Amino acid sequence: MNDALKPTGPSKDAGHGTEHDHSSAPEHQPISARKALVGVVILLILAVVLAIAGILPRQAAKAALQQHTDATAAPYVTALPPQPGAPVDNFVLPGNVTAFTDSPIYARTSGYLVHWYFDLGAHVKKGQLLAVISTPELDQQLAQAQADLATSEATANNAKIQADRYKGLVSSNAVSQQDTDTFVNQAASTSAAVRSAQANVQRLKELQSFEKVYAPFDGVVTARNVDTGQLIDEGAANELFHMQALQVLRVYTNIPQLYSPAAKVGAKIDINFPEHPGKTYEGTLVRTASAIDPTSRTLLVEIDIDNRKGELLPGSLAQVHFKMAATTQTFIVPVSALIFRRQGLQVATLVDGNKAHLIPVSIGQDDGATAQIITGLTATDKVIQDPPDSIIEGEKVTPESESGGNTTGGK
Repeated sequence: MNDALKPTGPSKDAGHGTEHDHSSAPEHQPISARKALVGVVILLILAVVLAIAGILPRQAAKAALQQHTDATAAPYVTALPPQPGAPVDNFVLPGNVTAFTDSPIYARTSGYLVHWYFDLGAHVKKGQLLAVISTPELDQQLAQAQADLATSEATANNAKIQADRYKGLVSSNAVSQQDTDTFVNQAASTSAAVRSAQANVQRLKELQSFEKVYAPFDGVVTARNVDTGQLIDEGAANELFHMQALQVLRVYTNIPQLYSPAAKVGAKIDINFPEHPGKTYEGTLVRTASAIDPTSRTLLVEIDIDNRKGELLPGSLAQVHFKMAATTQTFIVPVSALIFRRQGLQVATLVDGNKAHLIPVSIGQDDGATAQIITGLTATDKVIQDPPDSIIEGEKVTPESESGGNTTGGK
């Protein structure tokens, strides 16, 4: 019984066995952690390797792109010395031809056009009748004003008689001084009313005189804008006729500031017209603006030319030839080398072997293909032919020879 009640061995061993299992679990956990850490390190190494493998080609491509960009950023240009030109002793400018007197003719009264006497192109003398306007309303106003004037004159005459009578009686005390003063003042008032009525009649007569439209000067009718029966309105709303005096024509042209000393009043100027090839007309420089236009930097001049033969027409374009003392050396460059910008006319030159330098210039004659440079260039300058539109001061360029080869030896 006692042996049976004693704890058996296996139970103890089993208990010991359980204790052994619990003591061995912590030994496996550090091994798993070390394996995980090793795995993370390996992954990090792989990530770094992959990153390096991806970055290095990109850096190489970026460096190659930068090298290519630097090589192609500087545009290829051709720079050549300017060709020497002859010294300037004359220059030609376009001129606008206008009539000596140019006048639109308007109506000064309202009504209906009864008749016109001269048509387009007619030569008229000063004071000749051009047209007649019917103004019945104005005629009636004038008749009324004349009747009012007659009434005012009668009233004034009666007031004057009364005033004279009272002035004679007041000396003998037959009438009072107050009544005398009243009639004297009444006479003065009615006399002023007469003058007012006379002025109104004269005004209406002046308006009535405008029923007839006369030529203001000797000239040619260059436009007729009305016809018989047309309603005419007073004022500048509708032009009746347009006249121009063509015996002498005015030629206006703008001389560049550089040439302004050539504008001498009284100088004889040769003028050509494309409709008269091979023929030269002589004009006289009669006046200048005496001031340079700050916008265009030019001097406006007027040249009068005799046109009594009627060969020339206002509104045409003329070629005006000016003569001046010979200036310094000039140079010839292609028109394509000129740069037109807000700063003015410029050309680009090559300096320091590979840099662009913009120089302001003044041009003379221009035949459409080449331009004459008067100021700005020297014989040692190298002018860039046909420069890029975007070229700026100090920009690096790649010079090449006229045949297209790179003068710097680059690819």
